[in-house]
Amino acid sequence: MAKAKRPKDSNQLAKFIVEIATGEREDTPPPSKKNAAAVELGRLGGLKGGNARANKLTPEKRKEIAKKAAEKRWNTKK
Repeated sequence: MAKAKRPKDSNQLAKFIVEIATGEREDTPPPSKKNAAAVELGRLGGLKGGNARANKLTPEKRKEIAKKAAEKRWNTKK
C-alpha cells in the first residue's frame, strides 16, 4: 500500500514529518477504495499473461517481436 500523501511545499513537509515523529499524526496510508478480491484476481491474470503469451509464440515470432522492440528502442530521437 502507498504511504500517506506528502505535502509538496518544503515547510509543510517539515511540519508533517515533525508531527509524525512527535506522535501527533500517524503515518498511515489512506484506506483503499478497491475491492481486494478483484485486485487479487487482476494480479493473478497479470502474473500469468506474459509467460502464457511467450509459450504460445513460435521462436521465429518471438525473434521478430524482439527485433522490432530493439529497433524502436535504439532509433528514438532525443
